[in-house]
Amino acid sequence: MATLTSTFTQHRRTLTRAAAIIVAVLLILWLVPILGGQRSYRLVQSLVTGLLVGGIYALIALGIVIINKASGVFNFAHGWLMLLGGLLFFSFFSTANVSPAAAVGLPLIAGALVFSTNGWRSLVTRRSLIGVGGMTLVGAALLLLPGNDWQFLRAIAGAVIGGVLVGMVVERFAIRPLIGQPLFAMVLMTLAASELLHGVTQLTWGSVEIPLQVFTGLPNLGIPAQIRFGEDLFERAVNIRADLLVAFLLALAAFAVFVAFFQFTSAGLSMRATAENQKLAQSVGLRVRTILAVAWAIATLLATVAGVLQGGASSLSLNMPFLALRAFPAVLLGGLESVGGALVGGIVIGLVQEMSNLLFPGTEAGTELAPYLVLMVVLVIRPDGLFGQKRIERI
Repeated sequence: MATLTSTFTQHRRTLTRAAAIIVAVLLILWLVPILGGQRSYRLVQSLVTGLLVGGIYALIALGIVIINKASGVFNFAHGWLMLLGGLLFFSFFSTANVSPAAAVGLPLIAGALVFSTNGWRSLVTRRSLIGVGGMTLVGAALLLLPGNDWQFLRAIAGAVIGGVLVGMVVERFAIRPLIGQPLFAMVLMTLAASELLHGVTQLTWGSVEIPLQVFTGLPNLGIPAQIRFGEDLFERAVNIRADLLVAFLLALAAFAVFVAFFQFTSAGLSMRATAENQKLAQSVGLRVRTILAVAWAIATLLATVAGVLQGGASSLSLNMPFLALRAFPAVLLGGLESVGGALVGGIVIGLVQEMSNLLFPGTEAGTELAPYLVLMVVLVIRPDGLFGQKRIERI
């Protein structure tokens, strides 16, 4: 008995991986006959829809990965940042005229927070004052654009300024005071921030579902509401929702813009250095506090983009923050520190969700069970995710 226990202890990881592989093979063998009984057009429809939904999940996962790379914190408030960003976009999109006080005050406060990231004393410099003044003038000019002809530009400016402001406020007053404290304290603070944002959204916009009609003009551009293809290949035509396709393409564009920023700019290089080792980055002269604030502002902007795209494809409701919970498996699947893993993980989770909804209609297997089942199997085989970094800590 002792020999058996010793053998199991020595080969525990190998045995665990073997068991996970056996479970995965049995699962595939169980699903193959069920998939074979489905019509081909339904399979293609689910694959296409899963791919498009996965693009939104990937963008959500990217925002979570950024915060984790910069500070090591798993941000549980990301879903509410999505909803708040979408609601800010809706407010400026549906308002023909913005009050001058709001048009000047919002960019002024946001600019002051941006240029005081290294401390409030750094705000009282010529460069900072010029920066705040320029940001205020440009922001106010965009927010004061009158009428419905400028509603998209006004809404984009309002959502960007509001997203930066919210991200900087959360970082400055909730996360920064906890630097040097146990990491668990920061995680709990993100949970507290999520509840605070929950209350703010309900008090300001209520709990009624709000349609965000940003894709209603697609027919005017010659894009039909439903794109049909495959009549000659399958039993029936495969239909793709145009709003979901446009949201997917815009999500990929936002993802690509951030990757380019992260890889080819000095600010992105500083963020990568800080994410690797904060103490070492500070020792070579990098302003770690400023970089962390920028990371939170960028993550909030990505959450705002994801909220607008998801709200345009469906609606703005209190159920949107739970979408971030579905993106958590994508983050862990791709790897907590991998930007490319966020894209792969998001698409995989989207495909798994839609295929599960096809195979088990009328149940919550697709949204509640299947993504986490796939996550469990992958993490048993690769505990750091598909593209995660394996770190060795010295004691």
